[in-house]
Amino acid sequence: MGVHERDSRDRGPGSAPAGVGLTTGEVARRLGVAPTTVRTWDRRYGLGPDAHTGGRHRRWTPADVARLERMCALTATGIPPAEAARTVLGEATQEPAPARQAAPALPEAAGGATEEPAGEAAPGRGDAGVAPRPSVRTRSRAGSGLRLGDVRQECKGIARAALRLDASALDELLETAIAEHGLVAAWTEVIMPTLQAVGRKWESSGEKYVEVEHFLSWHVSGALRRGAPPTAADRPGATVVLACVPGENHTLPLEVLAAALAERGLPVRMFGGALPVESLVTAVRRTGPAAVALWAQSRTTASRPLAQHVAAMEWGVRGARRKPVVLTIGPGWTGRTVPGLPRPTGLAEAVAVLETVVSR
Repeated sequence: MGVHERDSRDRGPGSAPAGVGLTTGEVARRLGVAPTTVRTWDRRYGLGPDAHTGGRHRRWTPADVARLERMCALTATGIPPAEAARTVLGEATQEPAPARQAAPALPEAAGGATEEPAGEAAPGRGDAGVAPRPSVRTRSRAGSGLRLGDVRQECKGIARAALRLDASALDELLETAIAEHGLVAAWTEVIMPTLQAVGRKWESSGEKYVEVEHFLSWHVSGALRRGAPPTAADRPGATVVLACVPGENHTLPLEVLAAALAERGLPVRMFGGALPVESLVTAVRRTGPAAVALWAQSRTTASRPLAQHVAAMEWGVRGARRKPVVLTIGPGWTGRTVPGLPRPTGLAEAVAVLETVVSR
């Protein structure tokens, strides 16, 4: 969501010339937050540009951006926005930043991010034929020591919004990522790396940040459902059944797979977490699917006998019996490969396999 500047001929007297400072949209992309967040901080807390112009669109100098970077760092550590703004404005009063000086690097304790030198944006990593737009790679600690590594710029904004428990900003950032990159690339390159970083932080911090992981997962699920097209109508022999194996409750990867298949017009039946064996068998018999994808997050839940049993199921008239193609997906199947059954290792590969199976 960019901010469109008016032509220089329409700018009023005293307006800053075009190209001086950054627009609100450019500032938001640089910080990794939603433009509405920048505008809210300006309106509520007075963190807007120092230089006011006569035009309708505001321009942000490096000093203005430095204050917002400090604001991001403080709110990412859990400080309420109003308190963080008072701190930022107090610091600015005590030691004003030079107007043309580059924004200072933030100390790690405050959640600063270390970015690679600016320059040409690195080419995006495509996935399953989706060509994401180029973006600057950022090695980031998105507040509270959350290590993201070498990821897309959008990851930093999503991580910060999740750490702040900022629902509106998180929804806007997730929906923008899906709209700009496509569902497969957004999941693989933006959403999944952020979820993994939050999960690592939870595991290494003694049960802290559990609320952040749950909050982020819930909003990702909502963004997937809002962005997915309506479920495709049934076509005999073309349905795909998606289910977690018994004892497995991690449904988010199956939700994104369901959304990706819906984008491609494939009929999907999603059964979610921990589907009992008897219910899974009944669902397969009732739908007569072309394929069944069984998700297992943990090796303790991945069951070879169950996968083999579903793969051996048959239906139809004598002489034209059919069987489903069973995919074993998820890290739980690592080292537990079932002979003869596809084992895709990522979202793009799973989508490609299922498209091929349904089109037979």
